[in-house]
Parts: sequence; structure tokens; C-alpha cells
Amino acid sequence: MKALIVSDFKSPPRWSDFAEPSADTGERLIRVTAAGLSNLARIQASGVHYASPKEVPFVAGIDGVGRLDDGSRVYFFAGRRPFGAFAERCVAPADLCVPVPDDLDDVTAAALANPAMSSWAALVQRAGLRAGETVLINGATGASGRLAVTIARHLGAGRVIVTGRDAAALDLLLGLGADEAISLTQEPDALAASLERVIERDRVTVVLDYVWGASASLILGAVERLGRRHAAGQDPIRFVQIGSISGQTIMLPAAVLRSTTLELMGSGLGSVPDRDLVADIGEALKVATKLGLTVDVSPVPMADGEEAWTRGGSGRERVVFTLS
Repeated sequence: MKALIVSDFKSPPRWSDFAEPSADTGERLIRVTAAGLSNLARIQASGVHYASPKEVPFVAGIDGVGRLDDGSRVYFFAGRRPFGAFAERCVAPADLCVPVPDDLDDVTAAALANPAMSSWAALVQRAGLRAGETVLINGATGASGRLAVTIARHLGAGRVIVTGRDAAALDLLLGLGADEAISLTQEPDALAASLERVIERDRVTVVLDYVWGASASLILGAVERLGRRHAAGQDPIRFVQIGSISGQTIMLPAAVLRSTTLELMGSGLGSVPDRDLVADIGEALKVATKLGLTVDVSPVPMADGEEAWTRGGSGRERVVFTLS
């Protein structure tokens, strides 16, 4: 079969011949029709992600949409290396496949799966969001953050506060249901004051962090300053780390943990079981049309994947590799 093959962690995958997969017990053979080029798929293929394969060659891609032998459409999460989603055919564990609703086409489902899962899993599996709680979404102007506003509302958030650097995108988020937007372009002292104000006033109990770096440090600093005053009679603040486009590391003073009820955690591969991540994607796909969950999509024939990989894309546009 043809596939996008990683032969060198320093080079883009190339469209070439690869061994045909066959399904073992408990697996399903899938004819791939669409597979999203997510940031996670890129990083895994570069060899630097904690879940990257250790040996080459292997087929790139972690998830996609396709058809089983009986013709039914499924979203799947590729489970057995060296096979991956960017191929004509793939194998996946049966429990890592969920139906694609009839009201979603293959490309849309593949594009939505990863960004929708990022907030759905964080809110359900990690934060345990309860109805009426206030959610602060840090770095909400990308595709995943934008979906997170609608998903948080759907899952019961009482108020949603967003941060970001793009003023036009922040205005859009207010139109999608966010209650307040905070610009990350402010001077650090002003930004810290704004964050402290909303955390205390709106009794923020859940933070979804898509960026890490300086803004995450300021949020944690605000939590520390509020300390026992904020914690009195209130649920702990659950800070869920999802993405790190603003930096891989931060300074974390010990007092943040000692003087507050903060619960600091991550959400992603390893912190949430694969089957739970896939189940959350299935739930998100079921309501995607009803909620108006959309992302900007750029369909690209999988045979042209190497060129698309090199070209890259915007933070709001999802490249989806397609196969007829």
C-alpha cells in the first residue's frame, strides 16, 4: 500500500510503499478516507514527543476517519506501530474506534476530532467540570481554544473567561459565548491584575491552559496571591495544562502549591487512557452539528502530504489528508 513514511526524524514523511497491515484479534482493518495533520501528529513524527515511536521507518499519523469491511464509517485512533493513520489502510484496536454520525462528512470529522477532544477530555476526564463552574481558557484564540468555549458551555460551565493575543479573535469568542476576554498583550503587571480580578470575582475553579509560558505563570501567581482568601468555602482550582506554544517550562514557586488548594495536572496521551480520549471524541462528534462546532479545513490529497507538511499552516486552519 501507499503511505506517508517517516524514515528520518529530521525529514518530512514521504509518500511511498509500505507493508500492508492485517488485523490481529481485537483489531479492525480500516480503509482510510481522511486523517488530520494535527500538531501532535507532526511532533510525534519528529521523534521529540514523549509518545513518539523510537524506531524508523513507520507510518506517520495518529488518528483519522475511514471505513470498516462492512462499510460503516468510524473515527479511529491508530494503536499498533509501525502502522499509522497517514496511509491507504490502517489497523486500530476495536475499542479505539467510534461511529461517525451521518450528519458529519469524513473531512470535517477528521478535522474536529483532535481539537474538540483537547477541551472535552480536559473538562470531563481531568477537571471533572460541574454545572455552574467558571472556566478560564488561557490561549483561546486558536482552533482548539475556540471550540473549548462552546464545549465548556455545553458541558455546563456557568461563565467562560478567555485570554489571547489576537484582538479580532477575542471579539469572535465573545460572540461564541465567552463572558469576558483578556488580552495577553498587556504589560505583565496589568495582565496579572486583570487575571487576579476575574479569578476572584468570578470564582474561577477550572483553568484550561493551551499556551503555558509567561501567561500561565501569571495565572498561577494570581492564584498564590489570592491564597486562602480565594479557597475559603470554594472548590479547588483545577489547572489543566494542554498545550505549550508559549514555552515548555515555567518557574513554579513552591508557595503556589503550599498556600492554595490548587490542583495542577495535564491532559493528553498518557494522562488520559486512549479509550477515554476516543470516547470523548465520539461524544463531541455526536453533538458537533447541533453545537455548530467547526474548524477551518484545508483538504490535501495524501499523496501530496510531503509538500503540505513542509509548507505548514495557520493555527486556525486544519490540514486534512484525503483519500478517495
